Amino acid sequence: MNKLLSKLGKKKLIIIGLIAIILLIIIFSLIWYFVSISPLNKRTQDEIEIILPLGSGTSKIADILKENNVIRSKLAFKIYVRINNVSDFQAGTYYLKQSMNLKEITDMLKTGVMHDPNQLNITYIEGKNMIWLAKEIANITNNTEENVYNLLKNEEYINSLIEKYWFITDEVKSEDIYYPLEGYLFPDTYIIENPDTKVEEIFEKMLDRMEDVLSEYKEQIESKGYDVKKILTIASIIEMESVNDDSRKDVASVIYNRLDKNMPIQSDVTTYYAFKIDVGERDLYQKEIDSYNPYNTRGPNMEGKLPIGPISSVSKSSIDAALNPNHTDYIFFVADKNGKIYFSKTDKEHNKIISELKSEGLWLEY
Repeated sequence: MNKLLSKLGKKKLIIIGLIAIILLIIIFSLIWYFVSISPLNKRTQDEIEIILPLGSGTSKIADILKENNVIRSKLAFKIYVRINNVSDFQAGTYYLKQSMNLKEITDMLKTGVMHDPNQLNITYIEGKNMIWLAKEIANITNNTEENVYNLLKNEEYINSLIEKYWFITDEVKSEDIYYPLEGYLFPDTYIIENPDTKVEEIFEKMLDRMEDVLSEYKEQIESKGYDVKKILTIASIIEMESVNDDSRKDVASVIYNRLDKNMPIQSDVTTYYAFKIDVGERDLYQKEIDSYNPYNTRGPNMEGKLPIGPISSVSKSSIDAALNPNHTDYIFFVADKNGKIYFSKTDKEHNKIISELKSEGLWLEY
């Protein structure tokens, strides 16, 4: 009996010991966790520029934050994100501080609030062109629209960019191209230090972001011998013609199919750009449609040709569609007033869709 009690006593002690060890582990783990999610340095207000590329997942973001010394632990960051069900981090350039805790950091990264509200920012929207951007820069900074256009005409400046960025070539210097950097400036939100920031600095931020995006495809571009200007030009048409990601690769297939068949692309958005008219501003005149212009794919002598260059800023989704189109037999597409796109293989099918859209009140009229 005594031996049994002795054995039970030892088991009880072992269990108590294990419980104590587990409790200590939990306590130390909690202490570690709460220390790890606290600010690195509450006293500093210095800002650290953080760039989150498109498509960055939690692990990638944790790596970037740790490398830039704004969090204490990658593991604690991942645990915090999982426990609090934090998601939908926004790509972009952020200015974070070591005085921020993980809640403040993740709130900023998931809401897209990239900077102190007292700082200036320029948001370049997908599908907008250089005329729009020049006005935006003039509205937000002390630069004028003329400053933007004069810089784009500066051959020495353009040559310096060709030397610096692998994706810009001498092709942008063609005298038929309206603006050499059209389509090369990535649409995003950018921090502007002060109203006196030069146009060169703004463009550099946008070109650096485009380099980040295109670098993901660089191996594919080089291995298949793709022309970056051609890809950006196709991407810009896709951007303007499609309002959602689902249809972009099919739109791309129509463009490639028409080029392969030596057909004109016949995209209205290229005609609007050719005559410097905003889409939706008014209907095109027949004389504009019928006029030759190296941007106007509805005009004469444009069989099997793209516009001379991009016609707008392009999203990563449109770049991806231009590089990886769906394989279809479509050669027509048309959008209804809600942005839904209908694809067809023959002129008869195409005209039938248009007739149905008109009868259903879905035909888009300006």
